[in-house]
Parts: sequence; structure tokens; C-alpha cells
Amino acid sequence: MKRRLAVLLLAITAAGSTLARPAWWYLYQSRIDGQRACSQTPLGKGWLQMAGPFEDPHCEKLVRTK
Repeated sequence: MKRRLAVLLLAITAAGSTLARPAWWYLYQSRIDGQRACSQTPLGKGWLQMAGPFEDPHCEKLVRTK
């Protein structure tokens, strides 16, 4: 019984990881001095999200939508 449960959990974990994708990147601009940064996570209250989502960490390749 424990072996079947272990196999089932392993199968569920493997299936979930095949559906995972990397996080998208977004271009942010500082409200203070206008500097720009590309980030996967929000940079805080002092930053405005300007564009995105992008596929790359340089914020050059826009994500294609259907």
C-alpha cells in the first residue's frame, strides 16, 4: 500500500512539473529617476509596470498571445 501511494505521488509530481513554465518578465520604470528594470517580480511602490509580459530577462521578446 505504501509503495502504491509513493508511486502515485511521484506520478502526480512529475505530471505537475511538465505543465510548469517559467515566470514572465515585465519592464518597470522608477517613479523617482526614470530608470528602467526588467524583473519577474514587482519591484515595490516606487516602480511602475511599463510593459510586458516578455519571454526573456532583457525585456525584448514579447510573449505571443493567440
